[in-house]
Amino acid sequence: MLSLPPSTRILLCTEVTDMRRGFDGLAGMTREVLADDPLSGHLFVFRNRRGDRMKILYWDRDGFALWYKRLEKGTFRFPAARHGSASVEVDHATLTLILEGIDVRDARRQRRYQRSAPAAQHHAAINSHVHA
Repeated sequence: MLSLPPSTRILLCTEVTDMRRGFDGLAGMTREVLADDPLSGHLFVFRNRRGDRMKILYWDRDGFALWYKRLEKGTFRFPAARHGSASVEVDHATLTLILEGIDVRDARRQRRYQRSAPAAQHHAAINSHVHA
């Protein structure tokens, strides 16, 4: 689908979206419903009421890009949002699973090591001094 840098956030809109909305309508929903900046370069994912259509809006250097998919059979299943939240943030792997038809609400992720940001920054600072 898309090659994304690790810093790219992916936000799934949990509110039903009218798929007749285009660039400007979805950018407006990004601002008003998701309370985020559509020009950020992050991916904003929208789904219709039946769940058989999905649009992904993102800013691509000099303009909006829109990716649209309609399923002939089946639905896209989004994970549940926290109470009162209009979005769910997922990683690239989870978005790929959703696009492949896997219901991530029933999937279980195994524990993995995850390096904390401050340690990574400290390690980068040490490496820059060592290699200087």
